Amino acid sequence: MSRFELGLTSFADTPPDASGRLTISQGERLRQVVEEIVKADQVGLDVYGLGEHHRRDMAASAPAITLAAAAGLTERIRLSSAVIVLSSADPVRTFQDFATLDLVSAGRAELLVGRGSFIESFPLFGYSLEDYEALFEEKLELLVELRDHEQVTWSGRFRPPLEGQGVYPRPEQDPLPIWVGVGGTPASIVRAARLGLRVALAIIGGDPSRFSVFTDLYRRTREEEGRDPADYPLAVHAHGYIADTDSEAAEEVYPSYSEMMNRIGRERGWPPMRREQFDWMRSPEGSLVLGDPATVAAKILRWKEVLGIERFMLHCAGTVPHERWLRSIELLGTEVSAAVRG
Repeated sequence: MSRFELGLTSFADTPPDASGRLTISQGERLRQVVEEIVKADQVGLDVYGLGEHHRRDMAASAPAITLAAAAGLTERIRLSSAVIVLSSADPVRTFQDFATLDLVSAGRAELLVGRGSFIESFPLFGYSLEDYEALFEEKLELLVELRDHEQVTWSGRFRPPLEGQGVYPRPEQDPLPIWVGVGGTPASIVRAARLGLRVALAIIGGDPSRFSVFTDLYRRTREEEGRDPADYPLAVHAHGYIADTDSEAAEEVYPSYSEMMNRIGRERGWPPMRREQFDWMRSPEGSLVLGDPATVAAKILRWKEVLGIERFMLHCAGTVPHERWLRSIELLGTEVSAAVRG
């Protein structure tokens, strides 16, 4: 990468209110996502990633389609998944979807894959959670084969074999950029490095400096494979929000962010989020990249120094009014960008 990159990610959230009704229609939310991508392109951000989910409170079950809708309205921004739940997806279809996106966007597609943080897609597509690890490993290896070869001969446990079939269309980029989303598992880091894939670390809690052991492991593995680590950049995805002042950012985000974390926490057995916890998370040592442009830029620069990342992707913390999030995108692409890249 020639410069430090900044971008955004989204799950196209459609949160329910206290009565269980969606606060926004799924169609309206997806149209907002397209508007966000257009805004990000206009202010000079580098990438927008949309995550696959199969839940009522997240409208992005088919990221490639929404990203393709934005491709015709944008000129420069790269368009990515964030992530595709590869364990429950068909790698052939996934590759075809993003090769097609690459063609319609004139070579701006990227594919970020991972295990995902939710499990709804496994029963939906007929997979067992008992095969959680094996599914991802097998499908990731097939995806790399599809990227590297036009005709593929392959066999595995979880889908019919390929016997020299051609997989089309081929993307405009050769190779199509593939990233692996990692939450902090050493084995995942080593596997991505050995397959020659880029890594995006998801940091949603704790002190981000603890992830330096994973970035070091990635680079060390690349070197052991005889490859230059600089050829395979590292990225970070984190929750955050930008406003004109630190206090404004905190007050606008805390109610919806704590509600979201508590809603997910009830599914997973987490304790309720307290305001003290939130305030620590937005401190210099915390994982929330939240505040005014100077505060946000300082935190990104610290992570760049500690982790050696070359891309940072901001995920909206909680649910804020659409116009306020567009303002946050503008601040990221102008004031934060100038401070980080200057």
